[in-house]
Amino acid sequence: MKAVVFPGQGAQRRGMGRELFDAYPELADEASEVLGYSLRTLCLDDPHRQLGRTEYTQPALFVVGALAHRQWRESTGDEPAFLAGHSLGEYCALHAAGAFDFATGLRLVQRRGALMAQARGGGMAAVVGVDAARLRELLDEGGFCGLTVANDNAPQQKVVSGDTATVDALVAYLEARDVRCVRLNVSGAFHSPLMQQAQQDFARFADGFALGDPATPVIANATARPYVPGRTARTLVDQIVQPVRWTESVHHLLDQGVTDFVELGGRVLGRLIDQIRSAPRPVARPDAPAARPETPAAALGSPLFRRRMGVRHAYAVGGMYRGIASAEMVVRLGRHRILGFLGTGGLPLPEIEQGVKEVQHGLADGQPYGVNVLADHDDPAAERALVDVLMRDGVPVIEASAFMQMTPALVLYRARGLRRGADGRTVCDHRIVAKVSRPEVAEQFMAPAPGTVLDRLRRENALTDEQAELARTVPMSHDITVEADSGGHTDGGVATVMMPAMLKLRQQAQDRYRYDEQICMGLAGGLGTPAAVAAAFMLGADYVLTGSINQCTVESGMSTEVKDMLQDVGIADTAYAPAGDMFEFGAKVQVLRKGVFFPTRANKLFSLYSHYAGLDDIPEKTRSLLERTYFGKSIEEVWDEVRTYLRSQGRDADIDRADAEPKQKMALVFRWYFFHTTRLAMNGDGSGKVNYQVQTGPALGAFNQWVEGTELASWRHRHVDRIALMLLDGAAEHIATACRHWRDTLGVPSA
Repeated sequence: MKAVVFPGQGAQRRGMGRELFDAYPELADEASEVLGYSLRTLCLDDPHRQLGRTEYTQPALFVVGALAHRQWRESTGDEPAFLAGHSLGEYCALHAAGAFDFATGLRLVQRRGALMAQARGGGMAAVVGVDAARLRELLDEGGFCGLTVANDNAPQQKVVSGDTATVDALVAYLEARDVRCVRLNVSGAFHSPLMQQAQQDFARFADGFALGDPATPVIANATARPYVPGRTARTLVDQIVQPVRWTESVHHLLDQGVTDFVELGGRVLGRLIDQIRSAPRPVARPDAPAARPETPAAALGSPLFRRRMGVRHAYAVGGMYRGIASAEMVVRLGRHRILGFLGTGGLPLPEIEQGVKEVQHGLADGQPYGVNVLADHDDPAAERALVDVLMRDGVPVIEASAFMQMTPALVLYRARGLRRGADGRTVCDHRIVAKVSRPEVAEQFMAPAPGTVLDRLRRENALTDEQAELARTVPMSHDITVEADSGGHTDGGVATVMMPAMLKLRQQAQDRYRYDEQICMGLAGGLGTPAAVAAAFMLGADYVLTGSINQCTVESGMSTEVKDMLQDVGIADTAYAPAGDMFEFGAKVQVLRKGVFFPTRANKLFSLYSHYAGLDDIPEKTRSLLERTYFGKSIEEVWDEVRTYLRSQGRDADIDRADAEPKQKMALVFRWYFFHTTRLAMNGDGSGKVNYQVQTGPALGAFNQWVEGTELASWRHRHVDRIALMLLDGAAEHIATACRHWRDTLGVPSA
C-alpha cells in the first residue's frame, strides 16, 4: 500500500522546480499571475534572497508540490491509498486529493504565509536527541510550561514554540545539560497558541472559499487521523495553532498497512519516516482509547451524548420560536454534524411541515437534526397534531420546551419510538432533549412515562402492549438541558446553583430506576463566550446548548432590521417582560430593551390585568393610550381579530368563555399585543420599531463584546457553525490553561 507525502517549510532550495516549470508552463504562469510576481524567477534564481522568507517560501513549495504530484501521477498512473503533508505540505496533499483546485490552494497558501510572516514576539527551537517523555520532563523541570511542542517530527526530533525570551532561555537551559537545541530562524511561534491572531485572520479569509472533502484520505497534522467530511476548512484553520503530529501520522499510516512512502517536492520527510519506522514504538496502556478526538474541542463533554446524537461535539443550538431557528440554520449545523433544532413555536402546522421537509431534503442520512416542540397549554390537541406529524415524518429528536408535566403527546412520541433490541434491551428511536429550569419538572423527565398516561394511550390503541411496557424501563428523556437565566422564557435561575442540584437529582434517578443508559445533563443560558462555555463544562455539563447568539447570524430567520439592532447590544441591554403565551400565569421572558418600549409596555399591560376585572373597568384615558400607542387600533378591532382567529382554530369555547368572563376577554386582548409585537419584529416593520418584541439574553451582549473589532462584529459574517467551533475551541483552551495553572499552583504532578 502506498502513501504520497509532501514536505513543508525547510524543503525549499534555489533551483527547485526547473523541470516542472518547463513541463507545465501554463500552471507556472497561472501561479505567477495569482501571486503578482514571477515564481519561476523566485525558485530558480532568487535574485532578492526571498525564497527563505515565509511569505515567499510557502507559495513556492505549494506550487512545486502540486506540479510534482501531477507529473508523478501522469508518469506512473498510480493512485495512492493515503496522502499526507508536513505543515504547509498538507495543502499539497489536499489539492492532490481534490479538496480544492490549484488557484484556490495557492491563494490560501499565499494568505497563510503572509499571516505567519507577520507574527512577532515568538520563536522556535529544534530539540534533537531526546524522546517526547524526556523533553516533557526537561520542560517541567525548567519551568517552561508556557512552551508548546509544536512539531513532533520523529522520535528523537522535536520543535518547541513560545515567546522569544522563553525560547532563548530554553536553548541555554538545554545546552547546559548537553541536550542539542538549535534556535530556528523564524519570527513567530508557529503551531502554538501564540498564533491565534493569525488563525482568526486566516479563518475569515478561508470562509470565502468553498472547500470540499478529499477524495483520497488525507492525514491531518493536528489529529494524526484522516480528514473528517465537512471539516476541511476548519481543520486547516486549526492547523495554524495546533502541533504537527508527524510521528503519530506516520504510525497511523503504518497501522493502515502502508509500506511504500513517496515524497514529492523535496527530500526531507524520507529521513524522518525512516527514523520513525526504525525506532521502537511506545507501548499503549491497556485502557487507552482506540482513537483520539479530532480536536481538543471534540473532547469536551460526554462521549455518550455525542454518540447518541450522532454529532462531533457536545454542543447543540436551541429551537428559537417562529422559525428564528430556521431550516437553513438546522441544515448548516447538521452538515457540520452539530445538532440544531428547528424553531416551531408560534408557527402554523403547515409551515412546520414545510420546514421539516426542507431540513430533511437538505441533509444526508445520518446527519443530525431535531425539531422543537413547545408545550401548548391552551390547545393540547394542537400539540398532539404536531407530534403526529413529527412521528409520521420520522423526526428522530425533539426538544421539549416549557413543559410542566408529561403530556399524552410527549409520552406518545417517546413510547412510539421504543423497541426491544436483539440483546433484550430497550432501543430508543425517538429521543427527547428536555429543557427544564425547575427541579420538579426535571424529576418528571428523569422518571419513566406516567403509568396513567401510558394506560390511556394503550386504551386508545395509540401504543402496543410492548411499547407501553418498554416505556416503563427508560426515562422520558435521556438528555436534559438545565436552562439558567436566558433569552425568552426564563425563571432567572443561576447556573452555579442549578447545575449541581440537577446533577444530584440525576444521580438519585439513576440509583432509583437502574437505567441501562446514563442520563446526560446539559446546560443552557448565558453562553456567549468561550469562558462561559468552559465554565459550563467545568460545572459538570455533558453538553451545552446555545440560543440568543444564534439569532444574530446569517442563517437566523429574524429580520435584518432586528439583526442590525442585536449586533450592537451589550450585556445590560435586556429586560424582563410577561410571556405572551402564559400571560395570566405571570411567566416571564427576557427581551431586548435597547431602542424599544416593548418591555415597559408589556409590564404595564400585566399591571392593568392584575388591577382590573375587565376592559370596561380600565380608565378611558388609559384605554385611549393603549389604542393609540400600543395597539394602533381600537380595542374592539383587536377583539374582532382575536375572535376571528379563535374561530378559525375551532376554539369557539374560548370565545364563549371570554364573552362570559370579562377578565378572560382582557387576557386575550392583551395577548394579542404580544403576538403583534413579535410579528412586527419578525417582519422588520420599521413603522412599529418601538414595539418590537425581541426575545434575547445578555449572552448575546457578551458575544458582541468578545468579537468587537473583528469581522464578526457584523452579523453578516456570523455563521452558526463557525460560532459553535469558535466557542468550543476557545473553551478547550480556557480549560487547558486553567488546568496548567492550577497544576502548577497546587503542585499536582502531571499525568
